[in-house]
Amino acid sequence: MHVPLRTLRSRSVAALAATALAAPLLLASSATAGAGSHPGKEGDKLAAHLVQRTSGKGALKHLIALRAIAEASDGNRAAGSKGHDRSAKYAGALLKQAGYKVSYEKFEFTYRKTLAEKLSVLTPEQRDVPVTLMTYTKSTPEGGLKAPVAAVPVDTDGSSGCEAADYAGGDYQGKIALIERGTCSFAQKQATAADAGAAGAVIYNNVAGELNGTLGDPESARIPTGGVGQADGEALAELVAKGGVSVNLEVREFQEQRTTPNVIAETKGGDPDNVVMLGAHLDSVPEGPGINDNGSGSAGILETALQLAKADHKGKHANKVRFALWSAEELGLLGAEEYVKQLPAAEREKIALYLNFDMIASPNYGIFAYDGDDSDGTGSGPGPEGSAKLEKDLAAFLKTRGLATRGTDFDGRSDYGPFIDAGIPSGGTFTGAEGIKTAEEKRLWGGTAGAAYDSCYHQSCDGLKNISLRAFDANVKAIANAVGHYAWDTTGLPTAAPKPAASRPKSGTNSPSVKATSGPYKGPWLVR
Repeated sequence: MHVPLRTLRSRSVAALAATALAAPLLLASSATAGAGSHPGKEGDKLAAHLVQRTSGKGALKHLIALRAIAEASDGNRAAGSKGHDRSAKYAGALLKQAGYKVSYEKFEFTYRKTLAEKLSVLTPEQRDVPVTLMTYTKSTPEGGLKAPVAAVPVDTDGSSGCEAADYAGGDYQGKIALIERGTCSFAQKQATAADAGAAGAVIYNNVAGELNGTLGDPESARIPTGGVGQADGEALAELVAKGGVSVNLEVREFQEQRTTPNVIAETKGGDPDNVVMLGAHLDSVPEGPGINDNGSGSAGILETALQLAKADHKGKHANKVRFALWSAEELGLLGAEEYVKQLPAAEREKIALYLNFDMIASPNYGIFAYDGDDSDGTGSGPGPEGSAKLEKDLAAFLKTRGLATRGTDFDGRSDYGPFIDAGIPSGGTFTGAEGIKTAEEKRLWGGTAGAAYDSCYHQSCDGLKNISLRAFDANVKAIANAVGHYAWDTTGLPTAAPKPAASRPKSGTNSPSVKATSGPYKGPWLVR
């Protein structure tokens, strides 16, 4: 269900949004802490109260404010832009007003903006192929790079272009390497192609749907690299197999060093040795306002935090609750990575759990919970000890809302990645991105089979009309339920963060995930 534009125009929220548009970003010092568990019925009472008080309709006022901020800020809220700084000021002001200890934690990063994305087949026929540049790519000359295409073979294990041996049987000197997604990161694929003499790389999806991703950082970029959908990539590979194919590839990106803040808010009360942490990324891509991706998760976190403050303004719950609105997720989880990296080991071990909410209102939604126990048996392994409980708890609550869940892989493509790498129990929900809804999923949740969960993913049309209020409402209430219970009771979770599982890939791998299918996803991730 799409949300109408005329809804819940709160004067106070509008005023705060206006303040965010006018005021400079104020930066405060960082604060971290820990926690301890207090089992009991208080968690049930608080959870029930928060579920009753929160709703998608209530959180919609924050989406309206974020859209207004984007409209006044060149149409986006990307990290390092006025739109993101104003979004951070808006959220931080509300949280501080509610009584939270708020800090704006700045870090440096490479700002990027797409300048050109074009792939044209020149011979044996002329046609354009939709292409998306890989974030941090090397740029082609203006006007493009004309070169023959050389397809990299796909091994029996599904690997393509990850090792030098993959290029041993062909001539790639000065050509565009056509590589299938899978097994290793996009950065590794283009670097190995560069070592083989390729002048550029086009990586195509190994599942239905379009492909966009990141090379991780500017230092990893070796050659101009773009991503195309599975159908277009396979069609190009067939053409190459039949004879000579030449293309013109133009992918150009503006890059500049900037600073951006994470917004961190925590309760003043609660055991500092047992921290319950929830987060969502606040930044959009430069191409649009980012209302579903990820205004939706940010709005859900923000509304729940405000309702928690009203319900328990003195912070008498057992555990400290910490909320995070991350920046630069769209560039490779940079905000979350920076946060976890800067925390001393002793402080990381005080985090009992981390729940991540990224794209929770997709218009052709799925209801996915991160697969903490690897019960799906696909992609990467289970999350750290305790992650299975988080998945089970989320699924059990959503079932009470009449919604069955399916698993989505911990593939490192959203802000849970650094927490999992640190061995912190993690979970969360997600409603799908550019991946394609299956017939079985249509039977579960309705919607349109054969279409993307979010056809406006990473586009200018990701506005207020691009959300499902039903999915949004269910996920906002899932956030509220989790906060209420875990604020009082973390029974069943490890008392200290264990070491990461050796079988689980680090954030930024190239494994498929539900965000790019009903199997591969969003990510960044080095697979977005």
